[in-house]
Amino acid sequence: MIKKYWILLLSFSLLLSCKKEPKQAEATTSPQTEEASSRVDDFADIQVLKYEIPGWDQLSLNDKKLVYYLTQAGLSGRDIIWDQNYKHNLDIRQALEKIYTTYEGDKTSENWSAFETYLKRVWFANGIHHHYSMDKMMPEFSQDYFNTLLNETNTKLDSEIVAVLFNDEDAKKVNLDKSKGLLKGSATNFYGDDVTAEEVENFYKNMQQPNPDKPLAFGLNSKLVKENGQLVEKTWKLNGMYHNAIKEIIKWLEKAKGVAENEKQAKGLELLIDYYKTGDLKTWDEYNVAWVEATEGEIDYINSFIEVYNDPLGYRGSYETIVEIKDFDMSAKMSVLENNVQWFEDNSTIMDEHKKDKVVGVSYKTVNVAGEAGDASPATPIGVNLPNSSWIRKEHGSKSVSLGNIIRAYENAGSSGRLEEFAHDSTEIALHKQYSAVADKLHTALHEVVGHASGQLNPGVGTTKETLKSYASTLEEGRADLVGLYFLMDKKLEEIGLTDNAEKLGMAAYDDYIRNGLMTQFVRIDLGKDVEEAHMRNRFWVSAWVYEKGEADNVIEKLTKNGKTYYNIIDYQKLRTLFGQLLRETQRIKSEGDYEAAKNLVENYGVKIDQDIHKEVLDRNSQFKSKPYSGFVNPVLVPETDDVGNITEVKVTQPESFTAQMLDYAKNYGFLVK
Repeated sequence: MIKKYWILLLSFSLLLSCKKEPKQAEATTSPQTEEASSRVDDFADIQVLKYEIPGWDQLSLNDKKLVYYLTQAGLSGRDIIWDQNYKHNLDIRQALEKIYTTYEGDKTSENWSAFETYLKRVWFANGIHHHYSMDKMMPEFSQDYFNTLLNETNTKLDSEIVAVLFNDEDAKKVNLDKSKGLLKGSATNFYGDDVTAEEVENFYKNMQQPNPDKPLAFGLNSKLVKENGQLVEKTWKLNGMYHNAIKEIIKWLEKAKGVAENEKQAKGLELLIDYYKTGDLKTWDEYNVAWVEATEGEIDYINSFIEVYNDPLGYRGSYETIVEIKDFDMSAKMSVLENNVQWFEDNSTIMDEHKKDKVVGVSYKTVNVAGEAGDASPATPIGVNLPNSSWIRKEHGSKSVSLGNIIRAYENAGSSGRLEEFAHDSTEIALHKQYSAVADKLHTALHEVVGHASGQLNPGVGTTKETLKSYASTLEEGRADLVGLYFLMDKKLEEIGLTDNAEKLGMAAYDDYIRNGLMTQFVRIDLGKDVEEAHMRNRFWVSAWVYEKGEADNVIEKLTKNGKTYYNIIDYQKLRTLFGQLLRETQRIKSEGDYEAAKNLVENYGVKIDQDIHKEVLDRNSQFKSKPYSGFVNPVLVPETDDVGNITEVKVTQPESFTAQMLDYAKNYGFLVK
């Protein structure tokens, strides 16, 4: 058992979370040599890193071609996410890039430096709104200076668009404050300017599901606009909206299908191609079933309109692609969780009627990324669990992956000192150093493998986007977090060889979660702002709820030392009980589609930050100079061909710089620009 534990411990050192961004780094040491070698650029609140592709040389030529074709398919749709994020993004990007490449004036001035920084921020965010806060990024140069750049480079940009860069219009990409109007207050380009949230809800409420037991993802792949006063879907498909980009995506997917590793993989690619051609949501479901059942082979991928975080109403999917090479050794070591997923379901705190009698098809793999595009780049997730359809997950299962090489690059870029600043005492620090690395990764594994696969909707209850609406995403992430938190302190983890001490593992995890949820994650938010991002909200409402409910028993103590605030967990077992109670309630909310309960939970515990605490956190964090956000350039896959054009090898190189890669992408994959 001890030997087995240490083998698994090594595997967990390469796992992390499904969060769109990893939590604020609290490393006690910083591997400066590795960090310096992986950093490509830094500006504003961003550092850009690079990642390697382990095992590339061991792939067959056929698999290298498959990876190359899939990455080309992904990059071909790059412009889609720019247009989805904001209606003027492509025009703005084209203008900024022309200025950058043709301006011959003074490039030593503060204004030019500010222009370069602004351009890099826009590149990183796939538009003019911050990738995480969703706030519009304001240039640190004047409108007069920008007009001078436009004139001196003969660059055309509509004056109304120029004005938007500097005024208060379209200030938020995704607004979740209903008082401002979920659509009216959001700049995202999923709906016509004159479409209201009420009209959208009524439009889809009146659409007939062909099979209510297998609901189609209405709205996932279209923009909803008004034509002659009537609502009309502009579908993202061949000969539809985004035709020029989708035509290129299909071209490369056809090539990928031709070198597929097996019949199941080829079938999935064929269905994905058909989906892009037709826009048929039934085909999308058929594709997802085929994709989730294609588990053999070394190469896998994610491609299409998937996550709905960028739609304030939760209907429309952002374009996203990730190409993956499986790490079979690490994945084999993770099979212990897959093999015990039914035990976790049976022993969960959720109501019996909300438990699945049989959890099917759960797959958890560690992979190495070979390329990303769309909403997954430059800011990348570090874990993925798909498909999102509840009925497909219930009947056919799901795939969870941990992006191993991305995680290693993130870890190498960690900062030092934050743990000592925000941890309550030396005991908490010692627990963190001994167990947190494993606890964090194991929490993610439980979140992905068990959490997202757990539970079921009551018969007749609609999908969460219909019932829980704008609260669906944060409730689901919080629910999966709670599954992990509850089981992290369970002796079962010792029995199956995942830890030598579940109690201490859980204590370290609980310390980290509460400290992050109630304090350190706020370093990413400007003073006075609300918590907006779904994952940050879920960490906040989970932590704030258990803190409040445990106050009578002093489960978590809030105290001040030397003028600094700390949260100190007094009773870990009672805290585990509270996590279990909240898990039961969040599953009930999801299973019953209880919108009011979801709203009250999120709004009362997960949105408004105590301003004194927020200011204190920002002040205490100001001593640390590392950037709060990281992202990546992609390795460049370079095919070598013979005299007749057949690929004989695919080499991996690194881009010259972040700027060079962005300009290369604009030149070679700008299929939607005018």
